[in-house]
Amino acid sequence: MTVQECVSFLLEHDDYLLITHIRPDGDTLCSAAALCSALRRAGKTAWLYPNGEATDKYLAYMGHFFAPAGYVHKTVVTVDTAEEGMFPMGFSGTVDLAIDHHGSNSGYGKLSLLRPGYAACGELVLEITQALCGDPTQEEADLLYIAIATDTGCFQFMNTNADTHARTAELIRCGARNGELNIEFFRNVPKSRLLLDSLIYQSMRYYRGGAIAIAVITQEMLDASGVTENDMDDLASVAGKPEGVILSVTIKEKGPKLCKVSMRCRPVVNVSNICARFGGGGHSLAAGCSIEANAETAIRQILAAIDEEWPA
Repeated sequence: MTVQECVSFLLEHDDYLLITHIRPDGDTLCSAAALCSALRRAGKTAWLYPNGEATDKYLAYMGHFFAPAGYVHKTVVTVDTAEEGMFPMGFSGTVDLAIDHHGSNSGYGKLSLLRPGYAACGELVLEITQALCGDPTQEEADLLYIAIATDTGCFQFMNTNADTHARTAELIRCGARNGELNIEFFRNVPKSRLLLDSLIYQSMRYYRGGAIAIAVITQEMLDASGVTENDMDDLASVAGKPEGVILSVTIKEKGPKLCKVSMRCRPVVNVSNICARFGGGGHSLAAGCSIEANAETAIRQILAAIDEEWPA
């Protein structure tokens, strides 16, 4: 779909339920909230599906958009959700429209508006908002700024481009409080998170002379640092910070035989292809998957998959 075709669809339908993805980040939550607000300004009834995994940091900005008990929807729209396996806990059903920026989107929606070249889904929602009802309000601008800034690592990730900065400038022009939001989301780091980062670096493993870094986050590390879910934004970027690292892997133990895996890389290898071998996906430079194995087995499987995708 084009943006205008998407807007025509949104104007022709009503009673929206907006879906964010499992383990929600700032892009899915705040993009969906901004779209919800824009739909209301266009005269529509719209709410977000209450994603029980949303953390307090984001709930402070978008929690009031969660649907009340008993809300009956007619039209389902997903935001920043690549596949059905990423639906939030408790939701199932048909998706009328998928709005996404993942190149690995599985095409589950009846209709799709996809922009794989966009650094964040917030960029796409900004375009939809402008075509639907004009410039974003100050609240919408804040929400979309959070969406874009968090999905680009405060504009440090390699997916950030000139268009990303131009769209962000539009948000600041419309009232986004970029300075305050940058401090809140990127400068105020809990001591527990700093301790966790130190534990990660102490136990990090390096391969291929330091080009590959693998971090394993155990329950013991989480307990020792005292972190909460609210403190664990962007854990996947930690392993990629040491000098010389080209591809980083973060493995978080979720049980004796289950690991959540996140991969980040520079543009010499496609980590989405690697994660797809395990049923996951994402972007070429940032992707994830789950592996039903303990951490040591997962490491061996991941290294083998890396060797096939990116021969030494």
